[in-house]
Amino acid sequence: ASLALVGPLAACQKATAPASARDLTLVQGDGQQRRAGGLLPIPLVFRAVDGDGRGVKDLPITLTVEAGGGAVDSASVKTNASGEARVRWTVGQATAQTLMAQAPGTPPLRAQATALVPAEVEIAQGNNQTARSGAVLPNTIVVRVRSVGGVALDSVPVSFLITAGGGTITPQSTITSASGEASVRWTLGPQAGANAVLVRAGQAEPAVVSATAAP
Repeated sequence: ASLALVGPLAACQKATAPASARDLTLVQGDGQQRRAGGLLPIPLVFRAVDGDGRGVKDLPITLTVEAGGGAVDSASVKTNASGEARVRWTVGQATAQTLMAQAPGTPPLRAQATALVPAEVEIAQGNNQTARSGAVLPNTIVVRVRSVGGVALDSVPVSFLITAGGGTITPQSTITSASGEASVRWTLGPQAGANAVLVRAGQAEPAVVSATAAP
């Protein structure tokens, strides 16, 4: 009876070789751009294959942010039955972003991304209006925030500061929409004359919106 246990015991004690691969490639998600601090729209997908080009299952992949200050949703992932593993990457505040992936048996692999920061505040609507003193301007003030290259940036904080004429802005701060726009209403000051609002977004050059309060 004891001899019958030798086979099962031997099978249990047999060492399992750790998963390893010949090649690790990035099949999706390289070279994306996103607002600084934002989640890249497309997940990164890595694929590990053996010497015959077949996917390697359960291969651990370690992910390290090398440059840019961003973050991934998991610092270590394992490949599925197809040899693929995916990760979500949130870019940091620096323009150049680099993520390194390492897996047993393969050289390090690097993915690149670009973080976009505010470079321009454009007045899209509402500049140079005239209304009676103390009145709300008829048109909403709309500004658009863009990066270098003219990409509209969403979720960017924008502040509005009255610098001349008094009055009120509602709201005084907001964030840009998916189209990169922020909107406010402006009530002019109580005295006739020039009114002005300074608009700021990140390190971009501020914009000045002007209006005239009529007697």
